[in-house]
Amino acid sequence: MVTPLKQPHIERRLFQQRLWVAVIIVALAFIGLTGRYFYLQVIKHSYYAEQAEKNRIKTNRIKASRGLIYDRNGILLADNVTAYRLLLTPEKAGDMEQQLTELNTIIPFSEAEREDIRQQLTYNPIFKPLIIKDKLSDQQVAAFAVRQHQFPGFHTEPYLIRQYRYPVILSHVIGYVGKITEQAYLTADKSRYAADDYVGKTGLEKYYEDPLHGQPGTLQTVINAQGKTLSKQIKKPPVNGQPLRLTIDLSLQQAAYQAFADNSGSAIAVDPNSGEILAMVSKPGYNSNLFINGISHQDYQRLITSPDNPLFNRSIKGGYEPGSTIKPYMALAGLVYGLIDADYRYFSRGFFQLPGQERRYHDWKRGGHGEVDVVNSLAESVNVFYYDLAHRLGIDRIHDFLQPFGFGQLTNIDTSGEKKGILPSRAWKRAFRNMVWFPGETVIAGIGQGYFVITPIQMAQALAIFSAKGEINPLHLVQQEITTSQLPMDIDPADWQLVHDGMIAVVNAPNGTGRSIRSDDYLIAGKSGTSQVYGKSQEDIYKKAEDLPKELRNHALFIAFAPADDPQIAVVVVAEHGSSGSKAAAPIAKTIIDAYLQPES
Repeated sequence: MVTPLKQPHIERRLFQQRLWVAVIIVALAFIGLTGRYFYLQVIKHSYYAEQAEKNRIKTNRIKASRGLIYDRNGILLADNVTAYRLLLTPEKAGDMEQQLTELNTIIPFSEAEREDIRQQLTYNPIFKPLIIKDKLSDQQVAAFAVRQHQFPGFHTEPYLIRQYRYPVILSHVIGYVGKITEQAYLTADKSRYAADDYVGKTGLEKYYEDPLHGQPGTLQTVINAQGKTLSKQIKKPPVNGQPLRLTIDLSLQQAAYQAFADNSGSAIAVDPNSGEILAMVSKPGYNSNLFINGISHQDYQRLITSPDNPLFNRSIKGGYEPGSTIKPYMALAGLVYGLIDADYRYFSRGFFQLPGQERRYHDWKRGGHGEVDVVNSLAESVNVFYYDLAHRLGIDRIHDFLQPFGFGQLTNIDTSGEKKGILPSRAWKRAFRNMVWFPGETVIAGIGQGYFVITPIQMAQALAIFSAKGEINPLHLVQQEITTSQLPMDIDPADWQLVHDGMIAVVNAPNGTGRSIRSDDYLIAGKSGTSQVYGKSQEDIYKKAEDLPKELRNHALFIAFAPADDPQIAVVVVAEHGSSGSKAAAPIAKTIIDAYLQPES
């Protein structure tokens, strides 16, 4: 066997090549490590220091307490109470379905709730706690605490929840709160709102959401590597929501609601000297506490299918013909335009006819009222007097005179959901119906019928202005400074007084339609009216209300203010399907006035 000869120079060169390769690899590795170290320790120092700090310090949001709501006398109407809810942290839990099944023996879950939990798990991070059940009962909290060790990943926590102390009678005034919707959260100020916050949905809760909500704070918790809490510190205290002091008088609100008994309708009481709403009832109401944590399907169906429509706020959304309650304003318009005066007389024979037309516009009293002046035309609610006056005024002058009183426009009351109503005119009909105006439509406008649509809140605004003889104090539900103004027309004080005298006669004269509510303690001025539910034929004009099904009977209206010589309260009442303003609505108005002017009686 031949032994190969060694070649030292080749081996030396090969060794040197390998050495240089190793040196280069080591150098590159060193440069890479040094570069990475420089990147982590210098360039990304702030980022990783922040991440390390986040692991050491947890920052949590402290929710602000929602502002409380009081009545004008300081009685608490809406407060916040402590409740408990169940949360789930998915990454810490085991078999979710099994645990929920076992948990169901303590805290019941409907199939819909379980499905909602499954959906939340699909798009929420597994480390983020999910709220899976609100408003646990004391028994449920206690039972869960005993067995909590059996349910890893589940825990309870306290939170503040809205509570309404008078949920039915004030449901349409205060409204209610509910969880913020996903759509609303997308546009919300993230520095103030979280995805599980509660916001105002209706009423004052919605209108005053901004001051009521408050500003959240922050809590810092220091933990060690094992996750043990070392300390807690409030870095920014929460700013609780501002309280609201309403103009509503709770005792008057209760009296007004109860005065309707089992009937539906609206009643609004106003201080005409300040524009403060003393009571605002829409009956029936509903239990506003049902909506806070999400109303059940069964409860919601019961509300929306009720023939009484309890969710409908009649006071600011209900549209009614003003009926004969418009007559005092018509009389004042006739005086201002010089078509009638204190000495004017009109002979009522029971019907009115336009010149050259055969159609008769009937009075409510068969055979008529005979000769009447302005005061008696109001006291006896003489239709033909106002048919004739409206015809002579013309619809456009009627429109222009009534508009400053607030008819046909929003009052801009400080709540949500107000509707506008309709104050008809030639221009309105042409714009919205694409039709010409007919003379007969002017005739019935004189008694508040036809295209007229008003809301009780508009009636209240107009009556407050009327009772204050032209002084305008904007209506409001929360105590605040307001700016007083005057009607943009020059009205003779004698004309104001003449029409007021007519309204006083309605209640105090022997022939007054509202004489049944006359008081010996103070002078009441008022006016009754009816709002048609369906159009009547000539044969139906004198048909008794009792002969009609209730749902076809006219709505009953009554407006009043007292004391008549120095008004302190103005009241509007709409009693739905009450037929007669003097019989159904007037007693409710009297009850409200008595409760305010004689609270101890």
